[in-house]
Amino acid sequence: MRVRVVQRRGLVDSGALIDHKPPMAKKPGTNPKGEFAFFNVVYEDDSQRSNRRVPSELLGGLDGDEPARGYIMEQDREIAEKSGRTPLAIKSISRVGAKKK
Repeated sequence: MRVRVVQRRGLVDSGALIDHKPPMAKKPGTNPKGEFAFFNVVYEDDSQRSNRRVPSELLGGLDGDEPARGYIMEQDREIAEKSGRTPLAIKSISRVGAKKK
């Protein structure tokens, strides 16, 4: 159904159609279609990095969240290589928002 918007004061037809509004902007921090899972990573020196992104397509199945460790280790290796530092060993990873066992 198409409805025209008409101003009452001057009876001017703006020509705008209600069903042709531009799409709303994305809210910050949204994860469209669940493309990524987020993990908190604790390293051997007890430092923590939060909200590390891992593609959702790597997760699930029989391995569960274990592939996230390998993906994050690869990211850390690349970052360490660029910065000239050695990568830190991962102590633990946990999915953001997951309940603790």
